[in-house]
Amino acid sequence: MSKTIFVLNGPNLNMLGKREPGIYGGKTLADIEADCKAAGAELGLTIDFRQSNHEGDLVSWLHEAGEKSVGVAINAGAYTHTSIALHDAIKAVSPLPVIEVHISNVHAREEFRHKSVIAPACKGVICGFGPHSYILALQALKTITQ
Repeated sequence: MSKTIFVLNGPNLNMLGKREPGIYGGKTLADIEADCKAAGAELGLTIDFRQSNHEGDLVSWLHEAGEKSVGVAINAGAYTHTSIALHDAIKAVSPLPVIEVHISNVHAREEFRHKSVIAPACKGVICGFGPHSYILALQALKTITQ
């Protein structure tokens, strides 16, 4: 029986492929979803892939993941740097492993992107490998949920 991993995406990630391709590349979120589902199949994982521009949706999905999944990969977008609510939701579903994901290397960008308020609640952080960051997160979740 396959294990379910939630892959959650925050604000503006629906604009991938159009938004700052020099930073985020040319893949759309639909492309990344297809890549995640293909990688998940190879890893024996079922991928539940979602995106919202609304913080409350992400909080609710984290709560749902606590009941229906073995782990979460989350690219919270700008909420990474501001959302105590997401931090608290991640803590609320502990010990469920949650991995923070970023396409770009946030530490090589603007100063305000260097601080993550959700990282202390997460099992780990993967950033800077383009869309492949998602696949690395899935591989890590497969390893730590065995």
